Amino acid sequence: MNNHLKFYINGAWVDPVTPATLDVINPATEEAYTRISMGSAADVDRAVGAARAAFPAFTLTSKAERLQLLKRILEVYNERAEDIARAVSDEMGAPMAWARDAQTWAGRVHLEATIAALEGMAFESQRGSTRVVHEGIGVAALITPWNWPLNQIVCKVAPAIAAGCTVVLKPSEIAPISGIVFSEIMHAAGTPPGVYNMVNGDGPSVGQAMSGHLEVDMVSFTGSTRAGIMVAKNAADTVKRVAQELGGKSPNIILADADLESAVRKGVEGCFGNTGQSCDAPTRMLVPRALHDQALAIAKQSAEGHKVGDPQADDTVLGPVVSALQFQKIQHMIEVGIQEGATLVSGGLGRPEGLSRGYYVRPTVFGGVTPTMTIAREEIFGPVLAIIPYDTEEEAIAIANDTVYGLAAYVQSGDLAHARRVARQLRAGQVNINYPDWDTHAPFGGYKQSGNGREYADWGIHDFLEIKGIVGYGQE
Repeated sequence: MNNHLKFYINGAWVDPVTPATLDVINPATEEAYTRISMGSAADVDRAVGAARAAFPAFTLTSKAERLQLLKRILEVYNERAEDIARAVSDEMGAPMAWARDAQTWAGRVHLEATIAALEGMAFESQRGSTRVVHEGIGVAALITPWNWPLNQIVCKVAPAIAAGCTVVLKPSEIAPISGIVFSEIMHAAGTPPGVYNMVNGDGPSVGQAMSGHLEVDMVSFTGSTRAGIMVAKNAADTVKRVAQELGGKSPNIILADADLESAVRKGVEGCFGNTGQSCDAPTRMLVPRALHDQALAIAKQSAEGHKVGDPQADDTVLGPVVSALQFQKIQHMIEVGIQEGATLVSGGLGRPEGLSRGYYVRPTVFGGVTPTMTIAREEIFGPVLAIIPYDTEEEAIAIANDTVYGLAAYVQSGDLAHARRVARQLRAGQVNINYPDWDTHAPFGGYKQSGNGREYADWGIHDFLEIKGIVGYGQE
């Protein structure tokens, strides 16, 4: 017996107020493999009410008590790791190796990073006669996406709990089963009733009710910029805090002194990782014009080495994209790239050869892309790379910054000091030099229309804290 048709509210699995269901589609088969219940404003009211009732006691718990809870959650998470990986593979088509080593791993390391950050945090300090206190903001509504489900769930739930908040989570209805498994983990870890609640549903029915709810103090949202704007507008009437991690069109500047072979190959891999469904993917590769043709040859060879196919096969590198809608959007963008005159280097329209079913996309590379082309400006969210030639370093920086987004940027150079100088000039919340390892203690979040606020480790905890000044606290 699973909990797919239930919500987790006030420490128990409960039925929705009004029965309504949605099929969950396996994108590798295009067939429904389970159903979830779809919530309503009434379900949100129940969940928020439980979180509000639990907040006064939970926010007064000690740091040691919250650390103990997070460590129990991590322990159970590790015990359920294979269940998480299986859920992610089924719901979003991730190859099992990727589901284990990237998706499930991400949730684990963010729990570890939050625990480490909380251990080193001080929530009170003295400034003259004033006591400065950092305390949980209250009830937090958490709305997470389908592309990195565990990463984003943990990046919100863990710091909220570390801060002493209570939460209501809405996972994506497209990839909801990993969120249900996570809710089972929270229950098994002994999370106090009402501290963590989960309601499934779509944005208009549940997300909107959460972001506009009078008893919600903060909304943390990850998703598209379009949806983020709607969340912020809906939250404005109650003047609640809104933290957002939104879209991206991240530039990857390969400088003339970089190792071109390695820089291009790793850039293709970075763009295609998670089947291109990452908001911080390096989707715009900028290369010196004199090296453009050479870069295209390297990118073509790399792209054609990415085996697309059954997520359960051991040699699969890329699975399907998550849905029919996403598949159609990517096909449209590839067609637009061709129509606007970009050079199709590899891939293109339709499924890869030999695949007649499933939302599989051909790993696609365009060359000769100009900064005004649609594929250079709009987020595609699939395995599609745009390679843009530039004449001067100053031009490359200007092209990189000429976007409404500012989530991430990448710089490749054989001279670290050179890369650092360029990194300083890029308008993005996170700049990566020479493809470093994922740093779960670095701040993550965007400039411009890529959002506001920061996630990961102590940066994430601070987003869920209010600051209180108790003036006269230190009087004799």
